[in-house]
Amino acid sequence: MRVDLHNHTSLCNHAEGSIDEYIEKAIEKKIDIFGFSDHAPMKFDQKYRMSLEEADLYEKNILEAKEKYKNSIEILLGYEVDFIPGLIENRILCAEVDYLIGAVHFLPKSKEHKDILIHQDLWGFDNPEFIGEYKNKDIDKIWQDYFDAIEQMAKSGLFQIAAHLDLIKVFNFKPKKDIRLIAKNAIKAIKKSDMVIEISPAGIRKPVEEIYPSKELLEIAYELDIPITFGSDAHSPDHVGYKRETIENFAKSIGYTKCAYYRKKERILVDF
Repeated sequence: MRVDLHNHTSLCNHAEGSIDEYIEKAIEKKIDIFGFSDHAPMKFDQKYRMSLEEADLYEKNILEAKEKYKNSIEILLGYEVDFIPGLIENRILCAEVDYLIGAVHFLPKSKEHKDILIHQDLWGFDNPEFIGEYKNKDIDKIWQDYFDAIEQMAKSGLFQIAAHLDLIKVFNFKPKKDIRLIAKNAIKAIKKSDMVIEISPAGIRKPVEEIYPSKELLEIAYELDIPITFGSDAHSPDHVGYKRETIENFAKSIGYTKCAYYRKKERILVDF
């Protein structure tokens, strides 16, 4: 069975194509379970996400599509939620969705502001607009800050899925320290919180040209018996099912034979 749970809509203001176009591409790619998880509204970085007022419209559109295509493909409803404590909308946490994907896209700019809670001093580390922030920074510290935030995200217990686990490598700035040591506490927290890890081909489309997560990190997840799922992180219909065989073979090379999806936040494991 083919599962793809991470896909966006034009409501996030940086994706293109209609909901129908995404679904029709998924059917063409022989995907069985297809989930929309657009960027959840938040009073921060608002130009890259839907407004809170649009959440009802988003949910209505996906549920209508679910009914429209029910004889061809199963459509699921979710959100990708940026983990910034104090800014996550209760409306989203209480929404009647199939799953919530937790993600970290922001880090502290300065040494003085080490806590992700201080949202006034955060920078979007994966946004090309702000790549200059990497200059003159300690790359090992940036990586540790990122995985500390992932650890906090997992410990919150708010999410079912951890998105693009090592997104911090997006621009190919790699640490000197062993990434397994940097990420170990975050991965243990994901295990303890009973989350699954997304395998995403989106990194192949980025400067790093690698799958998220790396082989080293996925091996740790496998050793800890952490389940996986798949997500294209599609921002256009052409991204749907991108490098599908590549990521499935990657997962199998580690030892995985099953992947997860969710209905009403209840996990289901299937062969892939």
